[in-house]
Amino acid sequence: MAEYVQVQTTAGSEEEAGLISSSLVDRHLAACVQVVGPIVSRYRWRGEVEVEREWLCLAKSEAARYPEVEEAIREAHSYEEPEIVAIPILGGSAGYLAWISESVR
Repeated sequence: MAEYVQVQTTAGSEEEAGLISSSLVDRHLAACVQVVGPIVSRYRWRGEVEVEREWLCLAKSEAARYPEVEEAIREAHSYEEPEIVAIPILGGSAGYLAWISESVR
């Protein structure tokens, strides 16, 4: 069985989240990208605590495609250093995992 990941990133606007999700799905880098938001993020950046409204993008892909997924997110992203985190999918229904593989080929 192939290894799968959920890659998450946040975007500063719903439009940017839409651009990221479209880019990943259109380029067959992710089978699906769910956009959740708005959310509130609190983080430290350059010594200051920031509080921002963001949209969370959750992309399902094969682990082998991660470098391309990261590159595509960086191309579409406005942040200087966006959150790009890959979380392993340890299990899932056989049909869903097969659909991910079919969608990213």
